[in-house]
Amino acid sequence: MIGEEVDRQEDPRLITGTATYIDDIARPRMVHAAILRSQFAHARINSIDTSEAERHPKVLAVYTATDLENAGVGSIPYIYRVPNIADTDHAVLAREKARYQGKPIAVVVAEDRYAAHHATDLISVDYERLEAVIDPTEAIAESAPSIHERAENNVAFTWETGDKQRTAEAFADADRTFSFEFENQRIVPNALDPRGAVAEYSSVTQELTVHLPSQFPFTHQEAMAQVLDHPKRKIRIITPDVGGGFGSKTMYYPGETLTAFCAMQLERPVKWIETRTEAFQADEHGRGQVIEADVAVRDGRISGLSVTTYAGIGGDLSSKGVVGAATTFGPLLSGQYTIPEIYFESFGVFTNATPTAPYRGVGRAEAAFTIERVMELVARELDEDPVEFRRSQFIPPEAFPYETPLGSTYDSGDYEGTLEKALEMVDYDEFRERQAELRTRGRYVGIGFSCFIEPGGFAPTNASKLLGVDLPESTIRSSFWESGVVRVHETGEVIAYCGTASHGQGSETTHAQVVADTLGVDVEQVAVTEGKDTKDGPAGSGSFGSRAAVMGGSALVKSAEKVVEKCRRIAAHRFDVPLEDVSFDRGRCVVRGEPDRSLTLAEIAVIAHLATDLPEGMEPGLEATSYFDPDGMTWSFGTHVAIVEVDPQTGDVDFERYVAVDDCGTQINPKIVDGQIHGGVAQGIGAALYEGAVYDDNGTLVNGSFQDYTLPKIEHVPQLELASTVTPSPLNPLGVKGVGEAGTIGAPPAVVNAVTDALRPFGIDHLEMPLTPEKVWRAVRDATDD
Repeated sequence: MIGEEVDRQEDPRLITGTATYIDDIARPRMVHAAILRSQFAHARINSIDTSEAERHPKVLAVYTATDLENAGVGSIPYIYRVPNIADTDHAVLAREKARYQGKPIAVVVAEDRYAAHHATDLISVDYERLEAVIDPTEAIAESAPSIHERAENNVAFTWETGDKQRTAEAFADADRTFSFEFENQRIVPNALDPRGAVAEYSSVTQELTVHLPSQFPFTHQEAMAQVLDHPKRKIRIITPDVGGGFGSKTMYYPGETLTAFCAMQLERPVKWIETRTEAFQADEHGRGQVIEADVAVRDGRISGLSVTTYAGIGGDLSSKGVVGAATTFGPLLSGQYTIPEIYFESFGVFTNATPTAPYRGVGRAEAAFTIERVMELVARELDEDPVEFRRSQFIPPEAFPYETPLGSTYDSGDYEGTLEKALEMVDYDEFRERQAELRTRGRYVGIGFSCFIEPGGFAPTNASKLLGVDLPESTIRSSFWESGVVRVHETGEVIAYCGTASHGQGSETTHAQVVADTLGVDVEQVAVTEGKDTKDGPAGSGSFGSRAAVMGGSALVKSAEKVVEKCRRIAAHRFDVPLEDVSFDRGRCVVRGEPDRSLTLAEIAVIAHLATDLPEGMEPGLEATSYFDPDGMTWSFGTHVAIVEVDPQTGDVDFERYVAVDDCGTQINPKIVDGQIHGGVAQGIGAALYEGAVYDDNGTLVNGSFQDYTLPKIEHVPQLELASTVTPSPLNPLGVKGVGEAGTIGAPPAVVNAVTDALRPFGIDHLEMPLTPEKVWRAVRDATDD
C-alpha cells in the first residue's frame, strides 16, 4: 500500500454533506453566546454597563472580566516561552484596557444566536481612546505608546541564535557586503469554517464536554483545565470535522474559554460560533515581520549572514506566539546552503494589532523568503546567474547528516537533484533566450526560483534545540511524541487509533495505508480513529508542523510490527516450530519451506482472542500500542519555479507556468502529497500577490472582510506541474518527511523572484509583498519617470 494513490477515505462524508462541523452540533436546551469585542485598537475601559443587555427578554446572562475573576478564571497560558519573556497578562476578557481591535470585552448568553448578538449592541462601554501603534519598528521607539506596562519599550522578548562574534569576523574578512530589508506581511488565516465551540456541563459529575475545532485537542484540554481551574480528568475535548486550520486552530483562545465558562455557570449547553468579521479581527494572524539582512561575500560565496527581525506580535502574546516570531525562523536561515557563519536576533514587539501566531509554514516561510531573496539579490549584485550561484553553495549529498551554524541537523538531502529536475522541466536555457527576444518586443517575462527546506516531525528530543524554547511548569505542558494503537478483530478487520488530529490532510487514509501495508491486508479492512476525543483512544499531540505522517504513521508502523511479531509467535507455537522458521508475508504466517502450513491474520486473531492455546505467558488479544519519539527532525526540501509575465501598463502579473519539484522522502500516497502541494502553493501565491492585513493609523483593520481582503481564486492559480525526488529520512521506519507546508514555504520567494526578474529592465530589484497590480504599476511608473 505504500506509494499507492488510494482514494481518500474521508472524502465521501466531506463531499456528500454528511460531515459534522462545529456549527452542525446541536444539543437539547442549547443556548447561544456572542462576544462583545473592542471597537478600538487601544483604549482604556473606564466602565462597562450591561444593565440594558440584561433586560433583553431572551438574554440569560451577561459576563464581564469581573465575573470571570470572581469565579477564579485565569489568563491564557503560553505553550512556548523563551527565558526573557515579559510575563504579561493575556486576559480572557479585557478589564482595564483593550490592546487591539477585536479584544473580547464581555459575553452575552441568550436563547438564540440573533438575540445574543443584538444584546451585545446594548452593552455600554465608556472608552478612553489611546494612541495606537502598528509597525513593530515604530513600537520600540521611546516615543511610542506603552501597550503593556511590564514590557519595556513594548519588547515582549528577545531571542538569538548563532555566533555573533564569528559572524562579525566573517564580515570583517569579506570582499563585499550587502544590506537588504524585507517584510513578511500579516496574513489572516481564513479557514473554511470559522472557529466556535459547543460546551456542556454537569454539576452532578462536574464533567465539562467541549466540542471544539482543534488541531491540538489534548493540549486544548490541558489549557482549559488551567484557565478554568478545573480538573483535567473532568474535561473532555471532542473535535468534529474541521474545515482547515492552517495553524490558527492550534492556539488557545478566549472564545472557547467563555463558552465553557457560560455552560458551567448556567448548566445548559452553550454554542458560540464566531462571525467572519470576528475571524478577521480575532483569529491570530500569521507573519508580520520586518527583516534586516546583512550579507558577507568572500571569493564569490556567501561567508556570513546576519539577520535581525522585528516581529509585531500584536496586543497580547499568543499561546504559541514566540514560535513564528523567532524560534522557527532563525534556526532555518541556512536554507540549502553551506553558509559558514550565521547570526540571528529577533525582537518580539507588542503592537495594537491582532496577536500573531503560527500560520502554515510558520518560521520556515519567513526564513525561506529571506535566504532566497538574499541569494537572488546577491547573485544580481555579483552579475552571476541565480541558478549557478545557488548551485555553487548547495550542501552536497555526502555531507548529510549536516549540522548548520545555527545548531540544526538536517537528516538527508540531495538539493541539486530537485534543482536539476526543475531546470529540465522548464528548459531554462531556452527560457532565457525567449526572455531576451520578448523584451525586444516590449513583453516582460521573468523566472523565479525557490530552493527551500521544510522541517517536520517535531518531538521533545529535537524541539528544544530547534525551537530554543523553555517549557516551565507554569505553561501548558505540551508534548510532541505521538501514539498509535493497532487492534486486529477476529474477522481479520483492523482498527487503528492515532493521536494525530487531521483537519484536511488526509491522514485517515495514509494511516490506513501504513497499517494495511505492514499487516498485508486490503486498505478497506482498516479503520482509523484519530485523537479527536480526549476521552477515547491514546493521548496524542495533534496535527501541525508537518508531522502527521512522520509521527503518527511511524507510531502505527511500530504497533503493526508488534502485532506481526505476536502473530509469528502464535504460529510458531501452533505449528511447534522455532520462531525463526516462521515468516509473515501478505497477511499470512508461513512455515519456511512448508507453504501448506500457514495461518492467515484472521485465523491468528481468532486464536489470540480465544486464548485457549497461546504460548506460555502471552496475553490474549491481538493488539499493540506504541509511542514514537525520534532522535531528530525530518527535513523535506524542494525547488519551485515560477514563470510570469508582467504588464507594465497595468501592473498585472500572469502566470505562464509553475513547476514544483519536492522531496518528502517516501510518499505514502502520492495523490495526497500532490494535494498538499496544490493547497500550499495556492496559499503561497496568495501571500505573494494578494493577501495582507492592512491597519490604519488608529489600529483599525481596514480590510477585515472578503469585500476588501483578497484571497486567490481558481483563476489566479496556474495549472501546477509537479514532480518529485525521493531521499528517505533515516530517522523513522517509513523514511517519510513532512510536506504539508511545502507549497506555502516555496511559493512566495519563487513568485517574487519571478516578478522582479521580469522587471529587471526597469531597474526594479525588490517589491514588498503582496505584489498587487497597483504596487507593480507604481514601481514601474516611478522607475520610468526617473
